[in-house]
Amino acid sequence: QVQLVESGGGLVQPGGSLRLSCAASRRTFMSYYMGWFRQAPGKERDFVAAISWNGESIYYTDSVKGRFTISRDNAPNTVTLQMNKLRPEDTAVYYCAAARRVTTVSTGYDYWGQGTQVTVSS
Repeated sequence: QVQLVESGGGLVQPGGSLRLSCAASRRTFMSYYMGWFRQAPGKERDFVAAISWNGESIYYTDSVKGRFTISRDNAPNTVTLQMNKLRPEDTAVYYCAAARRVTTVSTGYDYWGQGTQVTVSS
């Protein structure tokens, strides 16, 4: 069992930055692919970014390319999403997730955090 806890959400003005972190409870975290998803009110949960276990393969949805950066530190079991140039349409609950193989589909992830709210508004 892998437990994931997100932190770092909040309210930011358009053009601002936030840094989300996800802490994993289990040492074997380093063998999992890690992803970030987001869900806006009334919408489906959408893929944002993913990173392989060794950090060599990274994927982004088109709308965040050039603005968001995903990274991981296998000691101490954390994955980070640096979000720059934020837009109102980035407003959503952001979820950290873990999968045994690389995928951008939410159903491919085995473990999920509780989510953290990101609100971009002036």
